[in-house]
Amino acid sequence: MAITVILGAQWGDEGKGKITDMLAAEANIVARFSGGDNAGHTVTVGTERFALHLIPSGILYPRVTCLLGGGMVVNPKRLLAEMEGLEARGVDMSPARLKLSGRAHLIMPYHIALDGAAEGARGGAAIGTTKRGIGPAYTDKTARSGIRAQEMLHGPLTFAERIRQQAEAKNKVLESVYDQPPLDVESIVEEYLTYAKRLAPYVSSVSDEIARALRSRQRILAEGAQGTLLDLDHGSYPFVTSSHPTIGGVLIGLGVGPQHIERVVGVVKAYQTRVGAGPMPTELSGELADALRGSGSQPWDEFGTTTGRPRRCGWLDIVTLRHATRVNGLTEMAITKLDILSRFDTLQLCVAYEVDGQTIETFPVDLTTLARCRPVYESLPGWGTDITSARTTSDLPQQARGYVSRIEELVGIPAACISVGPGRDQTIRM
Repeated sequence: MAITVILGAQWGDEGKGKITDMLAAEANIVARFSGGDNAGHTVTVGTERFALHLIPSGILYPRVTCLLGGGMVVNPKRLLAEMEGLEARGVDMSPARLKLSGRAHLIMPYHIALDGAAEGARGGAAIGTTKRGIGPAYTDKTARSGIRAQEMLHGPLTFAERIRQQAEAKNKVLESVYDQPPLDVESIVEEYLTYAKRLAPYVSSVSDEIARALRSRQRILAEGAQGTLLDLDHGSYPFVTSSHPTIGGVLIGLGVGPQHIERVVGVVKAYQTRVGAGPMPTELSGELADALRGSGSQPWDEFGTTTGRPRRCGWLDIVTLRHATRVNGLTEMAITKLDILSRFDTLQLCVAYEVDGQTIETFPVDLTTLARCRPVYESLPGWGTDITSARTTSDLPQQARGYVSRIEELVGIPAACISVGPGRDQTIRM
């Protein structure tokens, strides 16, 4: 069987967890390929809500094997805490069900300290990172000095020496560059030797696992984190993540060839949100933004799963969706949170940008150009009625069907499903 890929088509927070959970019902393997615990995927099963950060969203299906790919950076402390939390809720977390690529890099306490120190030093030019050590861990990976999960199998003396070497080097940076106190190296060594002992049974070659699964014609689902506009190369640089949440990241992060990918599903929120700094052409303020965001009293309101930060909200940006479709070769969309737009009598779609007296329909490479872009809107009628009980397209008001059809027409790919609420059953398959 081939691989189905799920990617975020915006600035993250599109609702990938729910779509992954839906498609995982038909999969044998669900694999994360990039990012770390800066991701936050929420799955609602009945009255239970699961917030996942590292573990793939397919973990809630007992027959699904979940893989953490080599393109990820993994904080062992947070991974173990997430595993324990799921186990306490009756989820099987045995090594037969969860495997960690030996090629994945480990997030260390000095990465977290450096992340916070660097962000603080930027002052008003802060990027808006989650301060979880993601960027510094990827920096070490690129500099060829990072510590891989495979090294947890090298034996305590060898592993301890690697940690000591790196921690002492990073302490010099913390002290001399950022004027921060040094970390206790031996405490880090002791802590990570404990993690190594607990996680050793889970370390595996994910690339080989996927190759075997493909040979035996199993169904594989690749779960993305963050979104296309946060990609290191194709996003709104420098206000991006440190990895590749785009189609290229799948191939590198899982160690597979492109011929195995059959479907590429872009998850699209029915409006636009963003966390952190950087230009966002359709961003709203005041009452309209508050209506999209919600008060924070409900789990599905627009506050970060990982950080709890309020998300910046605006109308749907078709320019960015065309960009995501082209970059990733999207074959279809999954539109989420359509029910939220029931609050509005009139809806807006950004179909182009106006910048320096010109109208453009492509996403600018240059950040300063993007910052000057103003949205060109097309108005559509709202439907003003609750759609959370809709289970087929015929259950939707004509205006809601028209909104979806117009998105399909403008972007050039079909919507495979529409989410009208957080529950598993609140999804319309097209």
